[in-house]
Amino acid sequence: MDTTAARERALDAAERLFYGRGVQAVGMDDVRAASGVSLKRLYQLFPAKERLVEAYLERRDIRWRGRLAAYVAERGDPEERLLAVFDWLEDWFGEDGFRGCAWINAHGELGASSARVTAQARAHQRAFRAYLAGLVADAGRPASLAGALFLLAEGAIVAAGTAGSTEPAREARETARLLLGAAGAG
Repeated sequence: MDTTAARERALDAAERLFYGRGVQAVGMDDVRAASGVSLKRLYQLFPAKERLVEAYLERRDIRWRGRLAAYVAERGDPEERLLAVFDWLEDWFGEDGFRGCAWINAHGELGASSARVTAQARAHQRAFRAYLAGLVADAGRPASLAGALFLLAEGAIVAAGTAGSTEPAREARETARLLLGAAGAG
């Protein structure tokens, strides 16, 4: 197995295991067993578990934001694109195996001891917030609205992960709609 294939298999397994069971509950031997990549090769690719967690979060961020952007881009109206973020969140919350935010979960487990995990969590949040700011600008709305929408989305993600429900996305969408209406009235 070449290096690229081994890396992808290891990351696929790590993502399933870390997201499904938690980072601390999963050892490198679990990743080895699930991926079929030898332990020696796994440590050649990722010299420490922290590096594997970092790579998993980085790759998941690219995929997560890509899926969100593709969904939102299907909407023609800039205001509908803002609300579509919450529609996408609702779909995501309803997926089998949804366990909340991978970055918040990993940060909650390792943030106090891992600068790499903290950096990945912060980078994900900065990128998501910047994406929302772009949508707000495209809709011709006040820049301050991006922060409010970011907090609504992040709160919905945390609430859905804890509650095991899609309802937080609907509630956040309705609040976002009210904010858009209030921002338009001013």
